[in-house]
Amino acid sequence: MTASSIQVRLFARARELAGSDTISVHAVDEMTVAWLRTAIAEQYPVLKSLSGQLLIAVDNAYAGEEQPLNAEQEIACFPPVSGG
Repeated sequence: MTASSIQVRLFARARELAGSDTISVHAVDEMTVAWLRTAIAEQYPVLKSLSGQLLIAVDNAYAGEEQPLNAEQEIACFPPVSGG
């Protein structure tokens, strides 16, 4: 296991709940978007209600659940947008 972390930018309701525009998630050797959702919910309980719904972008492109992640990538989380 590595001792590093991943920086995750938050937007909209996620940022409001966290009280910050960036969170730091403890990194592990093999990370995916699905892993990140679980890690956010565990490490930031205030975001647990949103974690399953977050749209996750990696290096400016929306990412699928199995996409590998590393600490050097730009990662951002967006709650789904509703309205009309």
